[in-house]
Amino acid sequence: MLEIYKSTLDREIEILNEFEKGSWIKLTNPTNEEIDLVVDSLDVEKDLIVDPLDLEESPRLEIEEDYMSVIVDIPILQEDLSEKDGNSQFMTIPIGIIILENHIITVCTEETNILKMFEENKVKSFYTFKKNRFLLLLLYKTAIKYLLYLKQIDRRSSAMQKMLTKSTRNQELFKFLELENSLIYFSTSLKANELVLEKLLKVENLKKYEEDTELLEDVIIENKQAIEMTNIYSNILVGTMDTFASIISNNQNTVMKLLAIVTIAMSIPTIITGFYGMNVELPLQHNPNAYLIIVIGSLVLTTIVSLIFTKRRPF
Repeated sequence: MLEIYKSTLDREIEILNEFEKGSWIKLTNPTNEEIDLVVDSLDVEKDLIVDPLDLEESPRLEIEEDYMSVIVDIPILQEDLSEKDGNSQFMTIPIGIIILENHIITVCTEETNILKMFEENKVKSFYTFKKNRFLLLLLYKTAIKYLLYLKQIDRRSSAMQKMLTKSTRNQELFKFLELENSLIYFSTSLKANELVLEKLLKVENLKKYEEDTELLEDVIIENKQAIEMTNIYSNILVGTMDTFASIISNNQNTVMKLLAIVTIAMSIPTIITGFYGMNVELPLQHNPNAYLIIVIGSLVLTTIVSLIFTKRRPF
């Protein structure tokens, strides 16, 4: 999808049908025709647009005389439609920001909440013609989104911990594993983004204004905080998984113990009635109340055995 936006002086966002100076060209999973249109119209290298569409592309910074290209990883919440309970998974995907002399281009494979904030003009001090500021604001919102998703991961982890205390299934552990994978994605992407931010800090063109310098420093601080939170949550999650794996195993042992007690208790009436099925002389076999006495006796013995085995003693 190809969309063109431009800010007015009174901070309104206009949607354009053609490329204008100071406009923002947003490419979301673009077709080959849309890519070719941008390449031909703006005289930009095709690789700059195609590279961010590769989900395995690593964050990097590339600066030339006529452009600056930045690729960073942004977090997304991907719905898993294959799951009956509608689970969603946290992932990261690359986004490319290409700053030209008169335009700024963003390239991403999916629609993201981060870019929607800019489309809907919900970001303070955002103007499409302030290209460097746009880049820094986008990086700042990306770091904030990481922190937001990390808090959601922590809340999910806390909720699943309560479920695991009573669980004997592996399904909850699989959900924990999904969260751990998300944290691995976050950790890898945040560290790669940090290298890009450190390189941006050395770009003199981004430090012309004091506000931009402060904003870039804020981005670096938020990114470092996200890295620290990811490491903390990852360590907690690994320890929690190990602990609750043992809890699930103990819960299963408790169930097996109960089933063993039931099996032993139910075998007593079977043994007694088995004796009276043999063709030998047995007590009470001529007593008219023998059946009632045997049933009551079996129940008493079953109760006694059950009480013995249900005491908190090892087998």
